[in-house]
Amino acid sequence: MKTREDIRNIAIIAHVDHGKTTLVNELLKQSDTLDEHINLEDRAMDSNPIERERGITILSKVTAVDYHDHKINILDTPGHADFGGEVERIMRMVDGVVLVVDAFEGTMPQTRFVLKKALDQHLTPIVVINKIDRPGARPEEVVDEVLELFIELGADEDQLEFPVVYTSAVNGTSSMDAELDTQKHTMDPVFDTILDTIPAPIDNSDEPLQFQVAMLDYNDYVGRIGVGRIFRGKIKIGDSVSVLKLDGSTKNFRVTKLFGFFGLKRIEVTEAKAGDLIAVSGMEDIFVGETVTPVDHQDRLPILRIDAPTLQMTFAVNDSPFAGREGKFVTPRKIEDRLKSQLHTDVSLRVDDTDLPGAWVVSGRGELHLSILVEEMRREGFELQLSRPEVIYREIDGQLSEPFELVQIDTPDQYVGSVIDSMAQRKGDMQNMESMGNGQTRLTFLAPSRGLIGYSTEFMSQTGGYGIMSHSYEKYMPVIRNWEPGRRSGALVSINQGPSTTYSLQSVEDRGELFIDAGIDVYEGMIVGQSNRDQDIAVNVTKGKNLTNTRAAGKDHAAAIRTPRSLSLEESIEFLNEDEYCEVTPTKTRLRKKILNTNERRKSDKRRKMASQDN
Repeated sequence: MKTREDIRNIAIIAHVDHGKTTLVNELLKQSDTLDEHINLEDRAMDSNPIERERGITILSKVTAVDYHDHKINILDTPGHADFGGEVERIMRMVDGVVLVVDAFEGTMPQTRFVLKKALDQHLTPIVVINKIDRPGARPEEVVDEVLELFIELGADEDQLEFPVVYTSAVNGTSSMDAELDTQKHTMDPVFDTILDTIPAPIDNSDEPLQFQVAMLDYNDYVGRIGVGRIFRGKIKIGDSVSVLKLDGSTKNFRVTKLFGFFGLKRIEVTEAKAGDLIAVSGMEDIFVGETVTPVDHQDRLPILRIDAPTLQMTFAVNDSPFAGREGKFVTPRKIEDRLKSQLHTDVSLRVDDTDLPGAWVVSGRGELHLSILVEEMRREGFELQLSRPEVIYREIDGQLSEPFELVQIDTPDQYVGSVIDSMAQRKGDMQNMESMGNGQTRLTFLAPSRGLIGYSTEFMSQTGGYGIMSHSYEKYMPVIRNWEPGRRSGALVSINQGPSTTYSLQSVEDRGELFIDAGIDVYEGMIVGQSNRDQDIAVNVTKGKNLTNTRAAGKDHAAAIRTPRSLSLEESIEFLNEDEYCEVTPTKTRLRKKILNTNERRKSDKRRKMASQDN
């Protein structure tokens, strides 16, 4: 069978922070692709500001490098399981994968997650053991871990014969040997292994066209752009083609623009053929998984499966007393248009209307997936309020089921007991426990997703900030009955509106942990701290000191309060109980009760307690 020996299509997959985007950077630098005068910045593939700030890849991206007269198309994929929908689709576009594993941490939950996707597609693997120069690196042991994982995931005999390259991507060095002193400043071992190992795409460009969309992009000038692979035939500008829709219908259109990939650029091309990764515009409502064929030869490719959402939150119009102070876009129509526009490119997201005006249920793959959307919206000038995240239940084989996740925790030995205890309270079932040496222990649990909501903040406190927790969706299992996780402590809730004062905060801080400093505007029903009891406490944080002529001993000491705890957006969302909202604006994140009036809230709490006692 004829193949295109001049091309290789690969995906780079890894757990978060194992260095795959840095590796892609080095492959770009050391290939024959970029002009010598171009100074490539660190992690250039992470072009989104949020990606650069957080050090994670959110969206899959295509780049292409030239190496010794070969074109290598590289797809840099997300490492976080919340963006697993991206990874799964990418696997259909490539013929092989480069699995990057940290030489110290070894295999992690998301390593398992992304590798399973690749093995299910029968792709040819290459293993790169990265960060070979890291203190405590254990490359030989990590290779054994990877082999065990391959076997556990059902890899076939050919896949088990994977080649291994050892690298320090941050230093631009690599070697075929595990010894650190064999590292040389070159990526040739990686390039050569790709050319020698990954199969070249089949050249059947003389047959009728089959192009399948695996990713979506959007441009205000040309509209929706379908990114995917040509599995058969050719396509060129001006062609009349058919889109075989997911619902079985067919739409015809004319190809107006074609783009190929070179380095970090998307370049216009006039024609492409089997094996090429391209982007096509001109199709207004094309969707992931749909097939493009000639009008007179409609042969559909298997539809790509997209993982269903597992977590949902209510996004609502901000109705707090401070609504409209900081945001440009605050109306229901603006928010709805923005949420619907996200569906153009994010196929793992779902937006549903609710019975409440100005509120929508937004479903995604996890807390990170949804919080990234919120962060993007706030930066664009939107104001909104968010409910507590909830898992999505499903009926499976006549049983109500909920999502479970595989949780891997690396913690200093002295915190093992408290971590096991807290995971048990969250219904986590311990699967494995092993000593990693250097005073570290690795714990593995299978835990319900709803038990993990809000756990990361507690976990960091438990482990003094030294623990590392990773988790990824595993499967749906029968619901755990008569158990409702949630925040066990109450909140400190303001009873009036105005600027907070040092004097009033001093009198409140012994009741819990404050979230605000002096001089912050608050309103009735706004949460200003976490109570040290299991119930809410109404507090006055705006009270000023009475001015008198009486002078008491000690009055000359400067008034001071403990440094308040500053909550990130994710921590604010995790903090929420079912009767609370997170108010998000371009400059502020506030926590509040759904019912702001203190007296009305007390009455509502009493009715709820009575109803639960009756049940």
